[in-house]
Amino acid sequence: MAHKGTWEERWHPLREEWVIIAAHRQDRPWSGETVEREEEKIPAYAEDCYLCPGNVRVSGAVNPEYERVFIFDNDHPCVSLNAPGEIAHAPGIYRNRPARGLARVVCYTPRHDLTLAELEVPEIENLLAAWQREYMDLGNHPEINHVLIFENKGEVVGVSNPHPHCQIYATNFVFKTIETEARASQRYLSETGRTLFREIINTEQQEERRIICENETAIAFLPYFARYAYEVFIAPKQTHPSLAALSDAEVQDLAEVLREVLIRFDNMWHTSFPYVMPLHQAPTDGGDYRGFHFHIEFHPPLRKPNLLKYLAGPEIGGGNFLSDTAPEEKAAELRAQSIVHYKSV
Repeated sequence: MAHKGTWEERWHPLREEWVIIAAHRQDRPWSGETVEREEEKIPAYAEDCYLCPGNVRVSGAVNPEYERVFIFDNDHPCVSLNAPGEIAHAPGIYRNRPARGLARVVCYTPRHDLTLAELEVPEIENLLAAWQREYMDLGNHPEINHVLIFENKGEVVGVSNPHPHCQIYATNFVFKTIETEARASQRYLSETGRTLFREIINTEQQEERRIICENETAIAFLPYFARYAYEVFIAPKQTHPSLAALSDAEVQDLAEVLREVLIRFDNMWHTSFPYVMPLHQAPTDGGDYRGFHFHIEFHPPLRKPNLLKYLAGPEIGGGNFLSDTAPEEKAAELRAQSIVHYKSV
């Protein structure tokens, strides 16, 4: 049963984007302080973790004794298909509407003490398959125009629970970054007959300096235009609008590259590397997205151990990033790391 609350979207007329108002989420459970505990103290099962198997969540629901991926509807959703149809009328020139959609939580593993970087390739393949199913299931709903799958990892990005998990926001609008990316991709395809992201991959392969790793069908690179010091893109080499369109062989190759990048992240400072990881997938609103190229992005907040990339005047105030590092140098740092996780040595 979902937590009672109000779900509202308010239009930002200057940025031309929707802002979700979900004040009831302020009271959602928080156990983020456990993220920075010494690694040897993190148990495989935690009695006070509402994501561990068999434990009771705030809603009163009891988690099953799951052994693989476990997915459930978020107990504190920011959007809901049951959002009240009657909301306070927006004043003046403003406009608003109910925040309709679905929010889900995806637990990667029953193990409380692992991260995505510590899972084996078959386990990551299972997770990718679950993401495929969720994208198709949620995207087929008539009220859903976009399915955003993302992981917030680490206390510095505000994760509320260290148990390895991600979230899914399936919404009645398309998130601004995806909307912009889809428009740019479609325009490039119309003007040139070529796919924009494939052109990016081709340029990175020609230069080579920013490629982290690749195999037959998947590639990881730190892009020429990176905004964060260790921003990495992972993508299939062939163009697909979503993860759901990948073949089994492409999913396996993607899982291998994803795992290798995550291990290199952790090995760099021998710590569980924090990041925000969104999956960039085509909207599900029925539009023409032939030029959209599915990929995964990593936005790590750290420039050095314990040194954040602060978003300040240029980024928040002006809307353009100012990078303090060279992508070529940071790509070299990641390539220099072992592909065996430091905890396994």
